[in-house]
Amino acid sequence: MALGWLLWGAAVLLLLHVLMELSPAVNFVLRIGFYYLLFAVCSALTAPVCLLVNGGRTVKNMRIIKTVVKTFKYFFGLRFEVKGLENFEVEGPAIIVSNHQSILDMMGLMEVLPDDCVQVGKKELMYAGTVGLIIYLGGVIFINRKSTTSAKMVMAEVAKTMTADNVKVWVYPEGTRNCTGDLLPFKKGAFHLAVQAQVPVIPVVYSSFTTFYNPKKNLFTSGKIKVEVLPPIETKGLTSDDVSDLTDRCYRTMRETLFRLSGRPSPSQAKDSS
Repeated sequence: MALGWLLWGAAVLLLLHVLMELSPAVNFVLRIGFYYLLFAVCSALTAPVCLLVNGGRTVKNMRIIKTVVKTFKYFFGLRFEVKGLENFEVEGPAIIVSNHQSILDMMGLMEVLPDDCVQVGKKELMYAGTVGLIIYLGGVIFINRKSTTSAKMVMAEVAKTMTADNVKVWVYPEGTRNCTGDLLPFKKGAFHLAVQAQVPVIPVVYSSFTTFYNPKKNLFTSGKIKVEVLPPIETKGLTSDDVSDLTDRCYRTMRETLFRLSGRPSPSQAKDSS
């Protein structure tokens, strides 16, 4: 009986392997399905550990979550090449901004996440089962993107918490996932926050995922991700009148870096050649 089940199991695994090799769509669905399952199961197993070690919702839980999530890259054949981690070593709070490409960003985030850093995420994530529970325990700050008033109130509280608790805040200024290989225009909330609190902005750029991950093409294979933490941009002395310039400066710097890390001509070079 046991031998029969083993043979059936081997046959199913062999069939799945053949289908994955023959069909990009099947390969994509199975790998994404496994990604979601891995996150859900590991979140359920990690949540009790966070509660036992730290007693509840706190940014300290991110150390535990980070340790777990950093193992996920081995399941998917992903490699990270990281530069500039020393730029996180600033005294006091800071705003960290990075590009936002896909659901795989969580692995990239945990690869470089500094200690005492909380993330800002959409409110809907809080209801994502065990994943919602674990990011809640990790201290993620949830905002309602559909309500501008609510989002502004939350960000005002974030400014107070950031300075009072001496933590860094990680924000995706594009506001939504963007897997085009370029940047979407930045929303100004993170930069208003930085100027209001008079703390530096630290840009973090991940190379484009499009060579190994593209849902429109059912593409999800192994690959290398280059990550660069750029030098902090100071905001001391800036006022609300300077937010637009600060946003544009950060956008241009990050876009140039994105193109360079992705092995593409810089935007200025592409424009000149056209």
